Amino acid sequence: MKRNIPILGFIIGVLMPLVGFGVVFLIFRQGNSLAGFFENVWINHQMLAKVLSLSILANLVPFIYCTSKRYDYTARGIFSATILYGVFIVLLKFVW
Repeated sequence: MKRNIPILGFIIGVLMPLVGFGVVFLIFRQGNSLAGFFENVWINHQMLAKVLSLSILANLVPFIYCTSKRYDYTARGIFSATILYGVFIVLLKFVW
């Protein structure tokens, strides 16, 4: 399988924030279950923007790996997914 393709990077860039969300949940759950934490985050858009901002930090790991291995197109896909998450976070924070 060819690894230096943008669509693979985009898929990685979309899925890695889910792992980041799991880490954020483990750090900030304050005794809540996953459903309770998700409900609190979903109701409060400001908190959702903060949690998503921390979650997209998980994209740093594959991005740095791809740039060090010279998988430039894959890194480009990861970066584009991160930009889309960033636009969504700005909309959450300032528009909705």
